[in-house]
Amino acid sequence: MVADVPGQDPADEDARIASLQERIGRAERAEKVRQGDTVQKADDGSRLGNRVLAELIGGLAGGAVVGGTLDYFLQTSPWLLLAFLGLGIVVAFRNIIRLTTKRPDQ
Repeated sequence: MVADVPGQDPADEDARIASLQERIGRAERAEKVRQGDTVQKADDGSRLGNRVLAELIGGLAGGAVVGGTLDYFLQTSPWLLLAFLGLGIVVAFRNIIRLTTKRPDQ
């Protein structure tokens, strides 16, 4: 039955190899700490970019919706739309500046 299964010979894993791999891992982690290397996650930049884009689009869309709705009900044509669109842009840029000037956790 054993001859039917392809692969390596059935042998126990050598404890010396496992111990060596563990010591190498500890040495690599200690060296990274010693050098002060910080590993940046691959999605940190894209997460910030998506957040900035969402703030910008949300501010513009929110201002346009609120201004357009108030214009419709109050019959003030484009004036409230323009005012709330400008307010939405100001709020969006304020949020973007707050978001990008935050110091990273160390």
